[in-house]
Amino acid sequence: MNKAITDGVNFQPPSFANGLDVWSSGDGTPGSDTYDNAVNAAFVPADQDFGGALEIQKTESVTKLRYMGETPILPGCYLQVRARVKCLSGIFPSVRIAAWAGGAGGAHVPGVVQVGPTTVLSSYGSIVEVAAIVGTGSRNGVDMPWGTETLYGHFGLDLTGANGGIVRIDDIEIEDVSNVFIDDRLGSVDVVDYGAVGDGTTDDSAAFEAADAAAQGRDVFVPSGTYHLASDVTFENRVRFEGTVTMPDDKKLLLLKNYDFANYEDAFGDEVLAFKKAFQVLIDFSDHDSLDLNGRRIRLTEPIDMQAAVGDRTSFASRRVIRNGQIQLDASANWDADVVTSQGTYDPSNPKTLTNVTNAANIQVGSLVSGTGIGREVYVNAVNVAASTVTLTQALYGGAGTQNFTFTRFKYAFDFSGFQSLSRFVIADIEFNCAGNGNCVMLPLDGLIFHIRDCHFTRPKERGITSAGLGCSGMMIDRNNFYSDEVSLPVQQRESIVFNTNGNDVKIRDNRVVNFKHFCVLGGGGNSVTGNHWWHSDNEPDGVRRAGIIFAKNNVKSFVTGNYIDNNFIEWTNEYEADPDFSNQLPFGGLTITGNIFTANDVASWFRFIQVTPYGEGFYIKGLAVIGNVFKALNGDIDRVDAVDTSFADLDYGIMRNIVFEANTFDGVDVMTQNPLKITHDENSASDTWVIDMAPRLPFGGRSRFVEGIVPQGMITTDAGDRVEAQPFVIVGQGTNGSQVYVKWPTAAKGRVLISARMDRPD
Repeated sequence: MNKAITDGVNFQPPSFANGLDVWSSGDGTPGSDTYDNAVNAAFVPADQDFGGALEIQKTESVTKLRYMGETPILPGCYLQVRARVKCLSGIFPSVRIAAWAGGAGGAHVPGVVQVGPTTVLSSYGSIVEVAAIVGTGSRNGVDMPWGTETLYGHFGLDLTGANGGIVRIDDIEIEDVSNVFIDDRLGSVDVVDYGAVGDGTTDDSAAFEAADAAAQGRDVFVPSGTYHLASDVTFENRVRFEGTVTMPDDKKLLLLKNYDFANYEDAFGDEVLAFKKAFQVLIDFSDHDSLDLNGRRIRLTEPIDMQAAVGDRTSFASRRVIRNGQIQLDASANWDADVVTSQGTYDPSNPKTLTNVTNAANIQVGSLVSGTGIGREVYVNAVNVAASTVTLTQALYGGAGTQNFTFTRFKYAFDFSGFQSLSRFVIADIEFNCAGNGNCVMLPLDGLIFHIRDCHFTRPKERGITSAGLGCSGMMIDRNNFYSDEVSLPVQQRESIVFNTNGNDVKIRDNRVVNFKHFCVLGGGGNSVTGNHWWHSDNEPDGVRRAGIIFAKNNVKSFVTGNYIDNNFIEWTNEYEADPDFSNQLPFGGLTITGNIFTANDVASWFRFIQVTPYGEGFYIKGLAVIGNVFKALNGDIDRVDAVDTSFADLDYGIMRNIVFEANTFDGVDVMTQNPLKITHDENSASDTWVIDMAPRLPFGGRSRFVEGIVPQGMITTDAGDRVEAQPFVIVGQGTNGSQVYVKWPTAAKGRVLISARMDRPD
C-alpha cells in the first residue's frame, strides 16, 4: 500500500528554496512565527552537500522547525519523516524529528508522542540523517503512534541541547512507508495499523471502524490484546480475532460477513458473554435471521435473561432462530427456585387478579402459584407493587377470600419473560443438558408462533418449557425429545412437567417424552396433538399413573390423533374456571381422540385411559369423538377405558350431546365402551316388557337416553309360537342408574333383537 501512488496523496513538504514563509519556528500552527526574515536563519542556495539548505543558529532550549502545511495522517498509513543535518560551528546541538499532532477542528491531540529519536551532532561538517516513523498504529519501529484521533501533523525537527551552534538542514522528506508494515498480499487488514491500542481501556472503536472501511473485501485481523469498544462497531468485512474485545452491555458488535457464535466467542473470550452479545445483534439488526452456535457447547451456571441481553427492546416480531448447539447447565445455587409466601385476596368476579398482596415486591413474574383452589400450572403474569396486586395466567376454581399463596420461581437457561411480546422465534437443533440442575425455556409474556423443533430437553429439574402468559399462542413444538430427571422415581413421586400453555392454536407434533409427571397442561383451545409418544411408566406393581395430557378448560376444540399414549391417560377438566359450577359457560366439548395407541402395563384394574374431571356441578359433555383407537392393558386387565373423576363433582348425564365412541380396539379391557351401543338381546320367556340394560358399556357409565333402532333377529313370537307382527315402543333411562331400556310390546313376546342405544342425544 502506498497512498502517494494509489491515491495521489502528496505528503512531501515544499523545498526551502520555495520560501521560508511556510516554515514555522513554533508548532507550525496558523499564526505562528516563521523563518522568513528571521535573524537566526537564512536560506543557503548552494551548500556543497545539500544544494539548497536552511541555516539556523540555535538560540532557544528547543529550537523548532515545522512545516505549516497539514500533512494528512490516514488510517493504516505509515509515514517516514527524514532530514539530513550538519553542524558548521559552535556548540554541538542534538537533533530529532518532531511534529505537532492536529485533530478535528484544528485542536491539538494530547497524549501522543510527537518526537523521534535524538541524535547528537559530534563533528563539524559531518552529515547526520535523522528519521522517525509516524502512523495510526502502534507497531514495532513506529516512533510516533498517533491513533485515529489525529487527522494531520505539522512535521519538522527540533534542535536541543546547548545554544550557539550553527547547523544546516537539507530539505525535509516525508514518504509513505506503509508497505514496510503492511503486506497487501496477505489479504487482511490489521486493526493496529488503524490506531487500535489493545490495552483494555483505550477506546478502539474508531480504529476498528477505520480498519473495516479500509479492508474492501479483505479480512480484518484483531491481533493479541484486549480492545475496548465504547461504541457500536459494525464489520462489513470478515473479521478474525486473536485478541478479545470488551464492550458496555448496551453496545453492539455486528459481524455482517461471519455472524455466528464461534466468532463471537473468539471476540469476547467468554462463551456466555459471547452468546449474549450475539443474541443482542440477532434481535437488534435485520442482517441475519439466525444465530448458528456452530455445534458448540455453552456452559451456564445461571439463567440467561434474554431480554436483558438485548437491553433496548421488550417486543420483537420478525423471525429469528437460535440453532445448532448444546446448552449445558452446570451445578450452581443460581438454579435454585426462589420461593415467596404472601397473603392475598381472591375474588372470582376479578378472576385473574390477587389483591392486597403482602410483599408484592418480592414476587417474580413467572412464578408458579400454589394454594387452596388453584389449578395446575397457574403462573404470575404481572406484579403491580404500588397497587399490591398480582395478575395470574388463569382463574382459580376455588380460593375465594384471603389466604396464603406460595410463589415459586423456577430458573431457566433461556428466560424470555422480560419480553412483553416476542413473535416468530425459533429454537432449533439445540440440546438443553440440564443434568437435574435447572430448567430449559421460559417463554415471553406475549407473542405468536414460538417454534421449538428438533431439540433435546435432557433432565430438566422442574420444567421443560413454561408459559407465564400468551407467548405460547400458536406455538409449535415439533420433533423434540424430552427425557426426565425423575426416570427412577415412582410416578406418584414425580414433579417435573414438560410444558404448559395458556394461549390457543398450539401444535404438538412428533415428540418423544419419557417419564415426567405430566407431558403437558393445555390451558387454551385449538390444540393439535399428533404423532407423539409420551411414556410415563415405572416398575411398581399395580402402579399409579398420572395424566399425560391435561386439558384444563372445558371447551377445547382440539384433537389428539395418531399418538402413542403409554402408561398415562388423557384428563379433561375445567380447573381454570373462576366459577366451576355450570351456568352460562360452554359445556365440556370440542375434543376428538382418534387413531391413537393407548397402552398400560402392570396397572391397577381401576386405571382409565380417558378421564373427565369436572370441578363444579351441572356440567355435561357436548361434542366428544373417540374413534379408531387401540386400548391395550398388559400384565393385568383394567375394568374399562373411560371414567369420570367425581372428587369435585359429577357430570349431568341427562343432557349429554354428540358423543361418539366407536371403531376402537380393546385388549385386556373388560368393558368395551361404545356409543352408539349396539347389543343383541335375547328374551326367552314371553313378556310385554323387555328390560335391556345397556350398562356398563355406555361411555362414562352413562344412562340410555336415545334408541336409534331395534331390529328383530329372527321371528318374534308368543309363548304359543304365534308370530308377533306389531312393532314395540321404547322407554329410555330406566333403572336405578338410568341405563336400562324398556322395550314395550302390545302382547307378551319373546325372541332376539339388535338394539342400538345412545347415552346422549345426537343433535
